[in-house]
Amino acid sequence: MKLPKPRKIITEKYVAGLSLFKSKKSSIKLSANESALGPSPKAVKAYNSVANSFFRYPDSDGIFFRKVLAKKFGLDKNRIILGSGSDQIFELVCKLFLTKNDEVIVSEYSFIIYRIYSGMCEAKVKYAKENNFKASVDSILNCVTKKTKIVFLANPNNPTGTYLSKAEMLELRRKLRGDILLVVDDAYFQYIDDSNYSSGLELFSNSKNVVITRTFSKIYGLAGLRIGWGYSSKEIIKKLYEIKPPFNVNRPALFAATEAVKDTSWLQKSIKHNRFWSEKIFKVIDEIGISTNKTSVNYFLLNFDFVNKSSSKVFNELASSGILLRKMDVYGIKNSLRVTIGNKKENEKFISKLKKIFNV
Repeated sequence: MKLPKPRKIITEKYVAGLSLFKSKKSSIKLSANESALGPSPKAVKAYNSVANSFFRYPDSDGIFFRKVLAKKFGLDKNRIILGSGSDQIFELVCKLFLTKNDEVIVSEYSFIIYRIYSGMCEAKVKYAKENNFKASVDSILNCVTKKTKIVFLANPNNPTGTYLSKAEMLELRRKLRGDILLVVDDAYFQYIDDSNYSSGLELFSNSKNVVITRTFSKIYGLAGLRIGWGYSSKEIIKKLYEIKPPFNVNRPALFAATEAVKDTSWLQKSIKHNRFWSEKIFKVIDEIGISTNKTSVNYFLLNFDFVNKSSSKVFNELASSGILLRKMDVYGIKNSLRVTIGNKKENEKFISKLKKIFNV
């Protein structure tokens, strides 16, 4: 019997952070940049409130939730599109703009999903060199050719934790050709407290050739519900709606995210927790001599080149104690791990075990 022949798609596969180690579930998962405190209790209550109506389809275009977002951030609701995580917005953007042999630019150590979706559309991905794990405006601009269609940039960047200043972001958009789409991923913007930094939404909400994405998977603690959103010009959003799947955001996610975005006190509690533990964990990392970029996002990139244990050795010792970190091999960052800031108990156990590994 002959089977249908699938199209050959040459691209990488996304490899999620581990939840299991040697078939055993780990008690402390610090591998996925998930929220340390979890979702707002108001978001959980909203989720539970629709438990008896899961058989109903959600609002396909999330009209009510888009109104909530528009009011919260001072935006035009008609320029908002919802996605099953911000990942889906990246996918839709690639489908809308890319054809075979188009070119996409990403920074050297950027979020892997950008190049995966670009590859699915048979576009060529070009890597702009970074300076000490920070994206470089000059490097990005040097990669531009007449075939360039999209530049993807997370600011701050995952997995490095570094970010471009407001001036650098504005310079990048100004120097790119007008027909090159800039996609700015705001996934971690809430964590940054720096007068020289501005989110993509703050900088480019009135731009016609920028798409800004945001997610509820990080500080809002709704990763399991898969909800994110994008903002751009009416022209681009209209075209994205033409290819958006119906009912792409589930009903519980819409209700939970609506309350999550309203609960500013829980958001501030999460930010405060992160800043406290960011300082505490950094001091330990610095004392041991592990190389890292001091950052205020909810994760650290750890490089083990200057200590007497390899990233593989440290990963295995931590994992054996039930603590999972993220390997960086898939990003091409050698001898490195990424650790997410967890809750108080998780952080204390991580610090204790790390000190024990290095006899500090």
